[in-house]
Amino acid sequence: MTELNDLPDSLIHHILSFLNTKTAVQTSLLSQRWNHLWKQLHTLTLHSSHFQTLDIFTEFVSRVLSLRDSSIPLHSLDFDQNSSPNPHLLERIVTYGISLNVQRLSLSVSHHIAQFPPAIFSSHTLTNLKLVSPNKNFGKQTLFPKSLNLPALTTLHVHNFAFCVGDHGYADPFSALNRLNTLVISCCTLLGTMMFWVSSTTLVHLTMHNNSPQYFEIKLCTPSLCTFAFTGTLMQYFSDNSFSLVKHVDIDADLFLYHWNPVLFQCCLVQAHSFLLRSLLDFTDVTSLTVSTTTLQAISLYPNVLKLNHYVLSKLKLLKVKKKPLQYEFRMSLLEAKLSRVKTEEEADELRKAFEEGLEPSPPIPEGIVDFLIQNSPLAQVEIIDCSMEKPHSTS
Repeated sequence: MTELNDLPDSLIHHILSFLNTKTAVQTSLLSQRWNHLWKQLHTLTLHSSHFQTLDIFTEFVSRVLSLRDSSIPLHSLDFDQNSSPNPHLLERIVTYGISLNVQRLSLSVSHHIAQFPPAIFSSHTLTNLKLVSPNKNFGKQTLFPKSLNLPALTTLHVHNFAFCVGDHGYADPFSALNRLNTLVISCCTLLGTMMFWVSSTTLVHLTMHNNSPQYFEIKLCTPSLCTFAFTGTLMQYFSDNSFSLVKHVDIDADLFLYHWNPVLFQCCLVQAHSFLLRSLLDFTDVTSLTVSTTTLQAISLYPNVLKLNHYVLSKLKLLKVKKKPLQYEFRMSLLEAKLSRVKTEEEADELRKAFEEGLEPSPPIPEGIVDFLIQNSPLAQVEIIDCSMEKPHSTS
């Protein structure tokens, strides 16, 4: 059996690349040979959560940047500082990465957009960029640039930012990314406009997660879009023909998080029906559709939905249903939605009692809804996936 010390440096570097940088540096204590191996890593993972104080983290980052062999290319840099913002440290780490032509950059920091080094948004080597703003207050979200100049970028992930109005009267921050292939937009809002454009001739994969009550319209100008995934609360409106060329769709909707607020609840209910039913009309080329039980419950609330004669999903080959327990908030929202349709107080009391006893909603997959989705694709394969053992999805 080969011992670790018998491995060539290149293989040890590969093994160390899977460790955070703090742990990788600690391997220098193993022997004289290991004393300098970490200095030739192509990957740096620097998270403040791995340290007791911000001062210790700052000192560690400074020493790593000073001691690392700068003649070695840096392929990936992951910097996470969720504590008090330090713009000087952010500028140093980003400048270091950009100077070494870093390709994959992940930043999770509580900084205003003006404190981000401009080099991030004009790098010619970045292929993968992830920007996370951990601030959970919607009113204080970090502003995102109106446009990006990243000619090599193929993958972009943005979390908890506010997109602002551009020169054309709407937000369109991705139109200059000529090689963008994969885009993930998570927990973002708009500022100064109610129209959000995703413009890209090269975008193939789009994932969106929403947990904001803000309403706005989304227009997809994405002729190459092949896969679309959505999780969270459906408060947005997608323009016509947004999904006409999409082949693969995954919708896991936590639709009714506002049962305690009648105005937000009704708005969310209307938008959910609008998105789900109008999207079905847009899914003309979809071959695989994945939906959660919460999504099916929402569709079933539409009056006489099973009697609708829709002429879509005719190319469907696979329908996957993620079967998972309905959380308390969602069940209460279902109750409110059904109570709004009963005509007598006696019916309302019976419905409340059924929910209290766990008899409603039953069954988790509403009766007839699967047949409704495959009515134009009777040969489509239906797969039920039991997700009851999975941890509840967080919308924060």
